[in-house]
Amino acid sequence: MIIDFHIKALNAMKKYPKELHYKGNLELLNRPKVAIVGTRKPISYSKQQTTKLVQALTKRGVVIVSGGAMGIDAIAHNAATPANTIAIYPCGIDIRYPSVNRELLKNIEEQGLSISQFDPSFKATSWSFVVRNELVVALGDILIVSQADLNSGSLRSVEFAQKMGKEIFVLPHRLEESKGTNKLLLDNEAKAIYNIEAFASQFGVAVESAIPKDDFFYFCQSFPTIEEAVSRFGERVYEAEFDGIISIENGMVYLEN
Repeated sequence: MIIDFHIKALNAMKKYPKELHYKGNLELLNRPKVAIVGTRKPISYSKQQTTKLVQALTKRGVVIVSGGAMGIDAIAHNAATPANTIAIYPCGIDIRYPSVNRELLKNIEEQGLSISQFDPSFKATSWSFVVRNELVVALGDILIVSQADLNSGSLRSVEFAQKMGKEIFVLPHRLEESKGTNKLLLDNEAKAIYNIEAFASQFGVAVESAIPKDDFFYFCQSFPTIEEAVSRFGERVYEAEFDGIISIENGMVYLEN
């Protein structure tokens, strides 16, 4: 199927895609999104911290966007769970590439969202990965690079983010580890994530329960007044309070953890 509406975030690309093929839930495009990229051969530290970071973000309703590749991409998709992630393909939407991630990509197509700029049956080439990376970066509100060497393709994603004026964040690493992201910090081209919960809190409060991630959820993440909430959502505000989804204190609305 082809997306038949305009996606404002993609205006940041050098050229808006001619066609976008997809499988899955297009509603994910309406939620806050974070793009995560990185090496195909991450160290244990990067695997663990990427997982923690993604889990903290998805508890706040954030959708994770990545490229479906081995390594950091797959870790980010898995940590988000298929229902909270968008995979961008470097090939036709009917090809689950790489084959090692076939089951993961199948689950994302069924529960999350997969997108491709390429015609069905198109096989990935060196240049199509670059095209894929630009789309990943454009969809994300910000870019996170979990780990990258100096010659990493992930640094091309950084270039796209810089041209689009997006904030870039990295995980801090020891010397001789992830030289690419360390250089970004040295050159003041990225910010380090030193505290995962503090970083994720910019997207609201962490909610453990299965509250629907809809307009009401994201509105309440902004800590509105009760007057603002009732004006927009009417009786739903009081129904949500009765169900324990929100609390009202001193005239302010808060999502319950």
